Amino acid sequence: MALNHTYDARLLQQETTVGAGVQVLLLAVLGTATGMSPAGWLTGLAFALATWAVLTRAVLRSRLTSFGPANRVTLGRATLVGGVTALVAESFETAPPVTLFVGLTAIALILDGVDGKVARRTGTSSVLGARFDMEVDAFLILVLSVYVSMSMGPWVLLIGAMRYLFVAAARFQPWLDAPLPHSMARKTVAAYQGIALLAAASGWLPYQVSALLVSSALGWLVWSFGRDIGWLWGERAERLREGREETAARPLPGAVSDAGAGPASVSVPGMAPASPTSFSIPVPVPAGVTPLSQAAPVDRGMPTALAGRA
Repeated sequence: MALNHTYDARLLQQETTVGAGVQVLLLAVLGTATGMSPAGWLTGLAFALATWAVLTRAVLRSRLTSFGPANRVTLGRATLVGGVTALVAESFETAPPVTLFVGLTAIALILDGVDGKVARRTGTSSVLGARFDMEVDAFLILVLSVYVSMSMGPWVLLIGAMRYLFVAAARFQPWLDAPLPHSMARKTVAAYQGIALLAAASGWLPYQVSALLVSSALGWLVWSFGRDIGWLWGERAERLREGREETAARPLPGAVSDAGAGPASVSVPGMAPASPTSFSIPVPVPAGVTPLSQAAPVDRGMPTALAGRA
């Protein structure tokens, strides 16, 4: 068993290493075609290294028997996103070739609908694959929002940053980390973000049209997150209510009648009864001591009004 696990682990590491190698090859092609500056090279290499390290660790921890065809598609998308990231870093110095930039981004967006279908058809769906796909999508939107913000203003950064702000908030509010139900509306809004940002980044549309597309994308994104947060809050309230009801229905430990063995019950004057009889607190009774409820009544001069409530 140990040998098989080691063999599988090496195969998984080979898959991620090949992905990193393809990323470097793509950067070399882009560098040759555009004369990429050191900023673009360093950003692209940093992306390749980070992707390789994080993905390798996640794959080994998930104990997958194979990398799977769907994850290979997502890894190809990640490679394209690395190229787009390098071009965006390059754009701080010189404008990247629009056709090349739009082409890489468009292919990455189109492939977003492929890996999920491949996973379902091949029966290789996994939690890791879903998370990998989501992280690649989120980073591409972040990179595109950075690029578009240079022409439209910093408010565009909210589109790329919102998902990461949500993840950060979940660190302090764990109820935000609960699983969400499937939603076609959520998927549609997510796809619209990429389309709107790509259209604005291309520069092929009038500024007013691009601004309208991007602002509507931000508005729909705020609505989508707000709807999901509202649903998660309702689920949290429901869990708390169920917890309180379960606690209220659970009997107090050790509370039994005086006739049985174990602790005796003591009535608490002045308190509303929690049952048709009285509210009871379990009190241990030493051997040989008569429970209070079985003792002979003693007149202590208690006022009648208070005695009637005892």
